[in-house]
Amino acid sequence: MAGWNLEHTYSELPEIFFREQFPAFVRSPKMVVFNEKLAGTLGLDADKLREAPGMFAGSELPPGAKPIAQAYAGFQFGHFAMLGDGRAVLLGEQLCPDGRRFDIQLKGSGVTPFSRNGDGLAALAPMLREYIISEAMFHLGIPTTRSLAVVLTGKGVIRDGLKQGAVLTRVAASHIRVGTFNFISAYGTEDDLRKLADYSIRRHFPWLEGEKDKYLLLFRQAADRQASLISKWQLAGFVHGVMNTDNMAISGETIDYGPCAFMDIYDPQTVFSSIDTMGRYSYENQPKIGAWNLARLAEAMLPLFNGHHDEAVKLAQNSIAIYWDNYNRYWLTGMRLKLGLADEEPDDTGLISALLDLMKRYELDYTNTFRALANDLFMPETHEITAWNKEWRARIDRRHCDISDAFDLMNKHNPAVIPRNRHVEEALAAAESGDLTLMHSLLDALGRPYEESRLFSTPPEPALCGYKTFCGT
Repeated sequence: MAGWNLEHTYSELPEIFFREQFPAFVRSPKMVVFNEKLAGTLGLDADKLREAPGMFAGSELPPGAKPIAQAYAGFQFGHFAMLGDGRAVLLGEQLCPDGRRFDIQLKGSGVTPFSRNGDGLAALAPMLREYIISEAMFHLGIPTTRSLAVVLTGKGVIRDGLKQGAVLTRVAASHIRVGTFNFISAYGTEDDLRKLADYSIRRHFPWLEGEKDKYLLLFRQAADRQASLISKWQLAGFVHGVMNTDNMAISGETIDYGPCAFMDIYDPQTVFSSIDTMGRYSYENQPKIGAWNLARLAEAMLPLFNGHHDEAVKLAQNSIAIYWDNYNRYWLTGMRLKLGLADEEPDDTGLISALLDLMKRYELDYTNTFRALANDLFMPETHEITAWNKEWRARIDRRHCDISDAFDLMNKHNPAVIPRNRHVEEALAAAESGDLTLMHSLLDALGRPYEESRLFSTPPEPALCGYKTFCGT
């Protein structure tokens, strides 16, 4: 059995939420990468599954699997669209030895009723990219879906030429999205909406069961998790790239690693997605888009908040205001830690903003600037930077502690290694040619992000700073 312990609580929802769908059969699956540590967390036998690539490709199903494709909608770049799992199937929910429950999903597993004229397949490089970035996020302490395996299918897919086909096995707290609520609001009944909300509470917020205002509290819990998540993105310099409501999980995990990347040179207007020509999902806009997405969630849930529309709207508006309070608090707390400040002073926001302005003006590397400060290393010697450094040191002195204590704190909150675009692309190119050495070296370094790495701590060449990523790959 290899430790499989699958349940199917999502399939107990009304039929409008999903369609039964088997993955496409793969004749010659080949394991590319397998996450043994994650397998252990899930209660799976890594030794048995490492030699069973077909189980992660659609050739065979884990015992007890009942595959479905989930229905959802989403506001894509501000416009509503009917979507759904167009190239993924949910095999079931793995009940772990510690009692936690995780969705097990195959991504790139063939056509579904929601494929919208797509082929339902995926190419190797984007699947490995999701594996690499999601593992980096996990080790940085940022809530995320994770990848259990990537398997070659032995068939080619057309993506800007012929590419190697692959299937990724994604592990998630759930795949309930803001877009799931958008879908039910548009196409379901109020009873369907209530069942989705009740299920979300049971799955993620069980302490709310029995509360009088449990649906409003559900919204506020989801909003708080989004505030915490997006603050962590900002603190790490991560740009998601496609914050449509279908890519925002109620659980508060980062989901769908398409046109995402980490900033090298600090620029608030950084955009990596080739199709985001207006900068809607730029680094600086992510907190605002978080609030916009929550407004769309609130609109979908209004009937559950209060029987009177106007009163329900007021409750939603107040809750979104709380999102902003929480986001600003999480972000400021995190920034203080990045600067070695374990206490609070009213002018800290000004100190932080002044540093970010200098980083933008002098085109400094986001990750390495904080790391350099933490290790008392060289920074450009300009009048403005020298003055800021003096003010920062004075701020630390007011804590009546040694500067080395501040440096220790900073080194715990400023990574030395992130998945820099150059290194990721080099690893993917080598993997496509059959050489996984560089990818495994990168994964090893990303698993210890607060330790210096001779190979992976360096910033990119200037020519690579205009890096672009692409959707639909």
